[in-house]
Amino acid sequence: MGAHAHIDHFTVAIHLDRLELGRNATIGRNNWITGFPLGSDSPHFRHQTDRSPCLLIGEAAAITKNHHLDCTHTISIGPFATIAGYQSQFLTHSIDVFENRQDSAPISIGAHTFVGTNSVVLGGAILPDHCLLGAKSLLNKALTDEWMLYGGVPAKALQPLPKTAKYFTRTEGFVY
Repeated sequence: MGAHAHIDHFTVAIHLDRLELGRNATIGRNNWITGFPLGSDSPHFRHQTDRSPCLLIGEAAAITKNHHLDCTHTISIGPFATIAGYQSQFLTHSIDVFENRQDSAPISIGAHTFVGTNSVVLGGAILPDHCLLGAKSLLNKALTDEWMLYGGVPAKALQPLPKTAKYFTRTEGFVY
């Protein structure tokens, strides 16, 4: 944990290989963070030798409250990013119906991003730096355009964000 990093009450984190919080990063209350341990006797994910059950949170990033993060594979949240509101789900694993087995893929949330309340982010998803994912969106793929408002089910580019928007260039984590 970096200096002044904080995990609030009633947050549970189990079966992770690593939980890393950068300086001034926060995880709010009542979050559920799970992994699936390496080296288990279970046949699940045995085919994925590169899998790493980790949650990596950058400097001054924040996860608010009542979210579920499935870290069967790595979830990385960039510096100054916010997982906002309530009840968002980050799910790195699912069933591969073509191979009839459990599978997982990492999730990457870029620097200076904002994920709106009650969103679902699936394995393999990437939200680029300086982007906003609207409330109740489904992010199920790797997006590439920075400075963009994404939203919908599934999420798509809705409109560019102005580079003058101060949230996306702030140097302090706390938003007044």
